[in-house]
Amino acid sequence: MDIKGKVFIVTGGASGLGEGTARMLADAGGQVVIADMQADKGEAVAREIGGAFVRCDVSSEADGQAVVAKAVSLGKFMGLVNCAGIAPAEKTVGKNGAHALATFTKTITVNLVGTFNMIRLAAEAMSRNEPEPTGERGVLISTASVAAYDGQIGQAAYSASKGGVVGMTLPIARDLARSGIRNMTIAPGIFGTPMLFGMPQEVQDALAAGVPFPSRLGTPQDYARLVRHIFENDMLNGEVIRLDGAIRLAPK
Repeated sequence: MDIKGKVFIVTGGASGLGEGTARMLADAGGQVVIADMQADKGEAVAREIGGAFVRCDVSSEADGQAVVAKAVSLGKFMGLVNCAGIAPAEKTVGKNGAHALATFTKTITVNLVGTFNMIRLAAEAMSRNEPEPTGERGVLISTASVAAYDGQIGQAAYSASKGGVVGMTLPIARDLARSGIRNMTIAPGIFGTPMLFGMPQEVQDALAAGVPFPSRLGTPQDYARLVRHIFENDMLNGEVIRLDGAIRLAPK
């Protein structure tokens, strides 16, 4: 798929991996709709890249519909990148007792239900596209995490939510194959994002040192480069790609 001239939605596009992706797509000639809860940041990024911003709770059907409607109004809507997510840390049984059920439920709702909500709404719109010369009508890319495989202490909710994203990657690709819509997932390792930068510096340094090669934090640009390759390589479908420098997370 040629990015130039196409319309893309990036959830979580106001910061981190989503912002890096939105900027890459705009630089490549795409029209970007940023969907995020952070209105000030989202509007600022949208202005800088010549895109549009829609305030969106990805787990809301009405919000998701509004974002897709905006994308369709701007041209040929061909791509969705799901980067919105939360990463709470809480043990199954901790000092204050059992894991809060509300925390677990919210994590699943945002990270898994929200991802599927945007996929289903975007795919419905894409299915009405005239196919490209390759036969495809759109590409969906979601964000899991290496925690889906190597969940650490305190990550039961987060790992479960990302494991769900991994688990639905292939069946969604199979569901949408007849419509010419591809579905892929990226599972990042230790990346320099606002969530990670909220940790103490010594923790950040230790995490970076634990990456076999390259021994550094991943960047939004690393993620965005893979997003671009997935869009442009039409044989990539129904798979999860670990983007992690060969790291395998220890229990803590």
